[in-house]
Amino acid sequence: MCLSIPARIESIDGNMAEVSAGGTLFKAGLHMIENASVGDYILLHAGFAIQKISEKEAAETLKIIEEMNNIRNE
Repeated sequence: MCLSIPARIESIDGNMAEVSAGGTLFKAGLHMIENASVGDYILLHAGFAIQKISEKEAAETLKIIEEMNNIRNE
């Protein structure tokens, strides 16, 4: 099973980006997506942006992850 997490592109330098996911910054390769821009939301998997997603999709997914974490901590 593969897991990707939503992240927001904060800056771009060539084919690499700095992305924010849950308040943590990561480096992400942009080799697999086209027309990436600062402010775009992506799915981050193993250090690569694998797909662009909407801000709404990102928020919904992050909410589900947070709910799962809260259940686990009960």
